[in-house]
Amino acid sequence: MSRLPVIAGFGGFGAAGRSSFHHAYRRMVIGSLAPEARQQTLVGLAAMMKLVTYTDNGYADRDGARLSEADIEARFGQQILNSTLVRRIESRYHDVDRLHWHKQMEIGPAQGQSLGFITTPRQLPEPLPPTWTVSACGDGQVRVEIRDNFNVKVDSFREAPVKAAGQLPSGFDPGELYNSRFHPRALQMTIAAASDAIHSLGLAWRTVVDAVPPDAIGVYAGSAMSQLDDAGFGGMLQARLKGGRVSTKQCPLGLNTMPADFINAYVLGSVGVTGSTTGACASFLYNLRLAVEDIQSGRRRVVVVGNSEAPITPEILDGYGTMGALATDDNLKYLDAVDTVDYRRASRPFGENCGFTMAESAQYVVLMDDELALQLGADIHGAATDVFVNADGYKKSISAPGPGNYITMAKAVAAARAIVGDEAVRTRSFIQAHGSSTPQNRVSESHIFDQVAGAFAIRDWPVAAVKAYLGHSLAPASADQLMASLGVFAYGFIPGIKTIDKVADDVYAERLHIPTADVDRGVGGLDVAFLNSKGFGGNNATATILSPQQVERMLRKRYGDAALASYAQKREHTRAAAAAYDRRATRGDFQTIYHFGRDMIDETALGISSEQVRVPGFNHPIDLRLPNRYADMT
Repeated sequence: MSRLPVIAGFGGFGAAGRSSFHHAYRRMVIGSLAPEARQQTLVGLAAMMKLVTYTDNGYADRDGARLSEADIEARFGQQILNSTLVRRIESRYHDVDRLHWHKQMEIGPAQGQSLGFITTPRQLPEPLPPTWTVSACGDGQVRVEIRDNFNVKVDSFREAPVKAAGQLPSGFDPGELYNSRFHPRALQMTIAAASDAIHSLGLAWRTVVDAVPPDAIGVYAGSAMSQLDDAGFGGMLQARLKGGRVSTKQCPLGLNTMPADFINAYVLGSVGVTGSTTGACASFLYNLRLAVEDIQSGRRRVVVVGNSEAPITPEILDGYGTMGALATDDNLKYLDAVDTVDYRRASRPFGENCGFTMAESAQYVVLMDDELALQLGADIHGAATDVFVNADGYKKSISAPGPGNYITMAKAVAAARAIVGDEAVRTRSFIQAHGSSTPQNRVSESHIFDQVAGAFAIRDWPVAAVKAYLGHSLAPASADQLMASLGVFAYGFIPGIKTIDKVADDVYAERLHIPTADVDRGVGGLDVAFLNSKGFGGNNATATILSPQQVERMLRKRYGDAALASYAQKREHTRAAAAAYDRRATRGDFQTIYHFGRDMIDETALGISSEQVRVPGFNHPIDLRLPNRYADMT
């Protein structure tokens, strides 16, 4: 009997705002929400963006004037909408109209002359070129005479070809939430996002830790692109070329495993299993697969899984842009036959498109086994039952599609059918497509869905593609899909692809329903979500996610009515505590967890025997009475 990996907490930050309690999801479907939910969403974003502050007297603007929630919507509503989701890259990242670079020049003296300049001795190159003559000229300076040509790099500026990205809400800086000095942006986002996920539990983390052995906790997290800003690998690789020095932080903090390390060291204080599996754009699903299998097998009882990526840098945009993978201004203008780009519509999954749009995001979920969730009274937002991963076989081009995603998608649907039955899969499931917004993806991915739909007799299969709102965040992209799917389960609206006027003619849509407006299926109207990812290089993955309503039906069958009634009573306390955090976070108080140098474990106090290891600060020991799994061979 497999343990069921249930989703007990979730949170993070991306282009739509805070993920916990479905805030980011609500931003995507804000036009379909009831007035109260719409207003709450806008108020939370206003506080996050520092447009308003909250005190005991209520909300106020920057000048101290009191504002009601209705006032906030009326005054800042349009500004908030314009300052979230995919939009023109803001100057806090780089100036897309005047992008700094170095132009190489070969210069030299005019014929029969020398070229001279004044500098200081410490600025001279080492060794001195043989055609340079140096003489002192007083005041600690030297005169240099050059008799031959030489190369120099001079400051230059150009217009960036790519000007759109999915960015965190304007005015929100995760590094301001804690003492983040020298931390790369993706790690700042990790601390903020993991804290949000832990607080969303409605349970004190200490309560969770005290309920299980320390090695029954796991963390799987990472960054596909490592940390390539100035505080990480990017700064390390550029330092010498810019005439600077490498810092002591840039190399270690640049590692792609650092999000997991930061969560263990500064958020959870965990001594359990840790790691990161990287699979390009499928990285989150790769890590989710590890978590699901750990919980199903009983090796782990609690796992925090997620990814963080901060790729809005000129270098990364240059890299993907040179591949022809990104939507450029020129191509967007050509598609629309206009002179001015609508950056809000840069990402166009399954429509007439020209490339994907980069984004930043950090998203984390807390999984528990079903027994522990009932024991603690954890709120259950869904379950991750299966994640399938397959490669493409031999390839002519590393970026070309292949058979792997057909296999993962078919397996995921078959796995769901085995759990919920044919009828539920046919009528109560939907797809969260990779939907990268490239011409190749719209054809290849839609063909996969259409073929699988035919095999399982599915018609009008709803397809969502949240990259239309958020952009492509690389490693956390499928985590963005998961957050949106939990919102669909809670509110019933499948987000439409509102950045396209119609589905492109070459999309295979005979058996699919790819909406351009939100679709209301009602709360409880959907039981299964399929998260699909087509990662660069043949990293294909598809996950099967069940709704909380479906999970409750399964738990009732496993444990009975009496156990579920007892659980429901415990859950009321959990929900109340979680709601209290949501209220504080909506007001801008995120209570970010950052335990730097606190409660460190004294290794000399470890209690080690032949049967167990006792770690100071943990209730339960680590059991060393391990079974012989190869008893039939020894």
